[in-house]
Amino acid sequence: MKIAIIGTGNVGSALAEAWSSAGHTLLLGVRDQSNFKGKELLSLENTSLHSIAEASSEAELILLSTPAINTIEVTKSLGDTTGKVIIDAMNIMMGKGPEGFTNTTDAILAHTSTKDVVKCFNTTGANNMQNPIYHEMGIDMFVAGDSFKGKSIAKQLALDVGFAECYDVGGNDKFQLMEQFAFFWINLAMFKGQGREIAFKLLHR
Repeated sequence: MKIAIIGTGNVGSALAEAWSSAGHTLLLGVRDQSNFKGKELLSLENTSLHSIAEASSEAELILLSTPAINTIEVTKSLGDTTGKVIIDAMNIMMGKGPEGFTNTTDAILAHTSTKDVVKCFNTTGANNMQNPIYHEMGIDMFVAGDSFKGKSIAKQLALDVGFAECYDVGGNDKFQLMEQFAFFWINLAMFKGQGREIAFKLLHR
C-alpha cells in the first residue's frame, strides 16, 4: 500500500519503520524538504520525500501525526482527498488543538472531502509502536470511526506493526473517547510515575 505520512515525529517515525518493514511504500509529506524531523527515515526501503500535497495525491492512505494545533492547516494542505483513507493519530494536548473542535478527527472531517477518516494509533506512546511486545505477547490497539473501509485498513496496519489485535470501539461519536483513553495512558505514564513502558491489552476470561 502507498502510505503518505504527514508528521515525521516520534509516532510517524515509529509507524514508518514498521510499515516499511512490512513492505509498504512510504511517501513522507513535509512542509520544508530541506529541514524536517525524521530525515533518517529516507534510509528505509521504498521511502521517498515529497511536499504534503504531492504525498497525499500519490498515496492511497494518509496518516496524520502532526501537532494537534496544526490539524486544520495541515488537513487543508492535503488537497483533494476524494477516495482516500485518512488515519488520525493525534490528540489535543494541554488544550492546544483545532479551534472550535473537541478532538482532531472531527476537525479533519470538517475540512476535507473524504469521509473515510478514522482515529487510530493515538492511544499509546511511540515506544509501544516500536516494540509492541510485552512478556511475549502483543499489546492491543484501538480504532474508531464510521468508515468501514478505514477501519479495515487501520486494523491490518496495526497488525503489520505487531499489535496483537486492533479493536473497534465504535463510530465517529467515539473520537472523543479515544482521546480520553490516550490521556489515561499519558496520566499513568507521565504524571503518576509509571513510565512509558506500560501498555493495555484486552483480556477475555
